[in-house]
Amino acid sequence: MLDPYAKRVVGKPDLSTADKRSWFLLNDRRDNAKLAPKGVVASSSNFDWQGDKPLQTPWEKSIIYELHVKGFTKLREDLPAHIRGTYAGLAHPKSIAYLQSLEITAVELLPVNFFVNEPHLQEKRLSNYWGYNPLAMFALETTYAATDNPMDEFKQAVKALHRAGIEVILDVVFNHTAEGEKHFPTFSQRGIDDQTYYYHNDQGYYENWTGCGNTLNLSTPQGRAWVLDCLKYWVEEYHIDGFRFDLASSLGREQPYFNPQGLLFKAIENDPILSRCKMISEPWDLGDGGYQVGNFPSYFAEWNDRYRDDIKRFWLWKSGALGTFAERLAGSSDIYRKANQLPYKTLNFISAHDGFTLRDLVSYNYKHNWANGENNYDGHNENYSYNHGIEGFTEGLPKNEQNTVEKQRFLTSVALLRTLLLSNGTPMLLAGDEFGNTQYGNNNAYCQDNQITWLKWSMFERDLFVATQQAIQLRKKIQSLTNGQWWNTQNVNWLNESGHSLQVENWQNYASKAIQILLDDKWLLVINAKDDLQNFILPDGKWQMLVSNRTQLLKGQVLLVETLDFCILQRK
Repeated sequence: MLDPYAKRVVGKPDLSTADKRSWFLLNDRRDNAKLAPKGVVASSSNFDWQGDKPLQTPWEKSIIYELHVKGFTKLREDLPAHIRGTYAGLAHPKSIAYLQSLEITAVELLPVNFFVNEPHLQEKRLSNYWGYNPLAMFALETTYAATDNPMDEFKQAVKALHRAGIEVILDVVFNHTAEGEKHFPTFSQRGIDDQTYYYHNDQGYYENWTGCGNTLNLSTPQGRAWVLDCLKYWVEEYHIDGFRFDLASSLGREQPYFNPQGLLFKAIENDPILSRCKMISEPWDLGDGGYQVGNFPSYFAEWNDRYRDDIKRFWLWKSGALGTFAERLAGSSDIYRKANQLPYKTLNFISAHDGFTLRDLVSYNYKHNWANGENNYDGHNENYSYNHGIEGFTEGLPKNEQNTVEKQRFLTSVALLRTLLLSNGTPMLLAGDEFGNTQYGNNNAYCQDNQITWLKWSMFERDLFVATQQAIQLRKKIQSLTNGQWWNTQNVNWLNESGHSLQVENWQNYASKAIQILLDDKWLLVINAKDDLQNFILPDGKWQMLVSNRTQLLKGQVLLVETLDFCILQRK
């Protein structure tokens, strides 16, 4: 059995056929010592951190950038070939300079813990690209290393990011393990203490609240200690700044329902090492009562799927729910303004590793997951996307039609990015969305370790990148977006097209699709999500246009805003 505390691991099991899998079954009496993954005794290295310390960027100043270590640099031709797709590639000065130019404050890395490919993927000669199938949570994934010393190579990446003012947050999986279902191959916890480590039903089978065959039982002292020790190890050994927990409702399951005051949550909060780290939850799992958005302890930020869906519906599905749009823009107080919680708790996002990229949201009406080998049944069917008239790429259209479609896609992408980056709360940007990265319509690319998922730097859209930069720079200047406070009547005015305060009939008019938001009596956000031009009468004062998709006609206090535009003006 592999030690659950193993710091290094050698050997990934071949599970590609039934015969090879049988060597790891508990009822197979053959000795599999030559085939099994093995822990390696590893002590802390003499790595020179050169005074590196936690950055502890305040939540209200944080802008998170979700990336995959391999996919981020694998296709960057300006990096040395041997470090593309590795920790060293992430640490390269050109990678660091790019992240600095974007002005994000933290990278959230998809799992870098040692993982194994599921048997069904090995049979299909596919691999778990995302890494959400952990085999050893204390150990570093070695396939992302360019050298024979992955531990120091990863530390160098963390140190380089810290020097650039960028925190490192790890996506971690403590809801299930790679051991899968009850009678699947056994590697570690199942063989050591099955009853303690996993939840079982009355028939003795695993509770599958994760969709991955098993669910870890973290309500036991042993389970909690394992998680706490692991988190502290990554902070102390690798100087990690925080963690994002996959299917995090599993962390709070006790007897066996979710408990927001659970023992593991209390232990994290009271730990002197972990209490200073950023904690982010994906606040759901697949079990009974698993959807817990808004219910995690106050020190957690939460992935807010209601923000994601409501904002997409507003811009892409023409929902017209102006009140809902405003609620999400203002920090989702309907979900989070309770028990003295602050707006940072809503982690706002439009797209993430799971689902369409931003480019695909504006290019596809339907998922295209055929390469996954599941007859396109996998992945979400309802993506709230809009292809703007043609599915996928536009090369086959006449040039004028192609230009029209691409223009509309660009305008919608910019509107979504500005909405995300100018909303109250903590924004998270998916790597590549800032320059138009596509996954060719695959919205569940977990098993595509290839050019479907790797960032396509050769298709870089400079105008989209500049628009993203501008929005981030503006965010940092607006007090109501960086003070960590809820908006109120003292710092925000909601105005209609005529410049008057919105009344009940305005909020309920689903056809208006237009709004002005005056922040700090200085910044004016003007939004036209309609399909035609819209005249706005601006509030009193002289205004300077800072950001707009297209040149606007300013005549006195009248602003003519074209369709799908999100303008930002500043009072002179």
